[in-house]
Amino acid sequence: MTDATSRPWIEIYTTPQCPDCIALKRWLRNLGIPFVEHDLRDPLIAEEARERTGMRIAPLTLIEGQVFWGTFSHQAPQIADLLGLTAAAA
Repeated sequence: MTDATSRPWIEIYTTPQCPDCIALKRWLRNLGIPFVEHDLRDPLIAEEARERTGMRIAPLTLIEGQVFWGTFSHQAPQIADLLGLTAAAA
């Protein structure tokens, strides 16, 4: 699913100092997977995240209607599976 013709729309809700947010963004960039980032420090963004997902935690990842939350090490294997990446990529 990560080929150039069918890349999924990925949104992540993050905060700048969150280690898991930093790891998630680095991982996606290293894989060449584009994403849109939203800063949860903005109260309007935090409220948007809560309305969309019921949560305001970081990192929070939305892909094709699915929501992933928790630490990077928790999210990465789930995201890799959804995107059809090899186990080594997670």
